[in-house]
Amino acid sequence: MLAILTLLVVVILSLLVTRSAAIALTYTGLSHEAARFQARSAFTGVGYTTSEAESVVNHPVRRRIVMILMMVGNAGLVTAASTLMLSFLNQGKDEAVWMRIPLLLGGLALILGIAKIPFVDRAIHKLIEKALAKWTDLDARDYAQLLSLSGTYGVSEMAVAPDDWLAHKTIAGSALDQEGIAILGIHRKDATYLGIPQRDTKIEPGDRVILYGCATQLAELDQRCQGSEGDQRHQQACQIKRT
Repeated sequence: MLAILTLLVVVILSLLVTRSAAIALTYTGLSHEAARFQARSAFTGVGYTTSEAESVVNHPVRRRIVMILMMVGNAGLVTAASTLMLSFLNQGKDEAVWMRIPLLLGGLALILGIAKIPFVDRAIHKLIEKALAKWTDLDARDYAQLLSLSGTYGVSEMAVAPDDWLAHKTIAGSALDQEGIAILGIHRKDATYLGIPQRDTKIEPGDRVILYGCATQLAELDQRCQGSEGDQRHQQACQIKRT
């Protein structure tokens, strides 16, 4: 029984650590899904060579958060969980083991279920926010609320491919403002960042563009290719916005 309780405590601590790191990463401008993925990746020691990983490595605050996660993960939380599981399965008679397994699985399911309850998730989020605001110098303002990131509007990061409709266009030439989409910034391939880019700024393949607008329009823009069809879809989006 003690082994089960210890293992469940380890799981809870692991969830809190990765959740805290994910929230901290979102304060640096990383999207929620990307922050969760990078936090879990760093904690478990699984590395991925992606543009998201590069954006973490090239950002000093994100890099510091990920380094702390790696240290905590290597300090033994994951290893302790594996060791406890093995010792748990090797104790006692076979009958006792089969009685412990449902209890262990039930405890894990209960923890994960409670963590996904909306009001519990909000309470944990606020608690972590207060802790980060008190004990760190990270900006803990609720940008989701400030930007009205609820319902149909949100912020999205779009990787520009050579055949994307935005490739080689200037900010003015794209006329995304006529679609109700705002370009908040551009991450260049050389790791430079352009915040609120000028209208004559050209969007190049390999750039990662930070966009704000209606989620369905952002998703459509990400699938829009160069050519007459892409131009037509742009005109249709502008017309919908005007109506």
